[in-house]
Amino acid sequence: MDMDRRQFFRVSGAGLAASSLVALGFSPARAIAETRAFKLARTTETRSICPYCSVSCGLVMYTLGDKAKNVKASIVHVEGDPDHPVNRGTLCPKGAGVMDMIQSPGRVKVPQVREPGTSTWKNISWDEALTRVARHLKADRDANLVATNDKGVTVNRWNSTGFLLSSAASNESGYLSVKVARGLGMVALDTQARI
Repeated sequence: MDMDRRQFFRVSGAGLAASSLVALGFSPARAIAETRAFKLARTTETRSICPYCSVSCGLVMYTLGDKAKNVKASIVHVEGDPDHPVNRGTLCPKGAGVMDMIQSPGRVKVPQVREPGTSTWKNISWDEALTRVARHLKADRDANLVATNDKGVTVNRWNSTGFLLSSAASNESGYLSVKVARGLGMVALDTQARI
């Protein structure tokens, strides 16, 4: 093999560099094996609103699941929504901890009731919970509705029950909630804005 001085330095320099990389622990096979897919590559992006206060910061929630029948998607990442006009992608510490709240093993996911005289909570169905609430509201309204005032003017006031509205709801939802509460005669309405 006929090699001049310049070619000799090139070949020996390449050999020295390759042996140095191998000696330092670099291996092309290991580098290829370390390549991982992007964490959010196969996720579904869903926009939501933070549930904690009345500021209504926007969230982007990423769920992983193939949307097949009987497959439950799981939330793998939550971040602030950069396109939301309120928070523009930033979150306070409570909002940044939304994922911990969602995945908490102590999170109540079904309606519960504690019967009078007992100290334990029992799970009930949503139908039973709504039926109970409706029954209690009707009984209270029938017992405490003030139909007329002392001058005989029709007022239809229900002073014994209040209604707590969500400050994170849209204007349309808030409007409908107030209409329903006022239609039932409720006088005490409030929102969680001061929480």
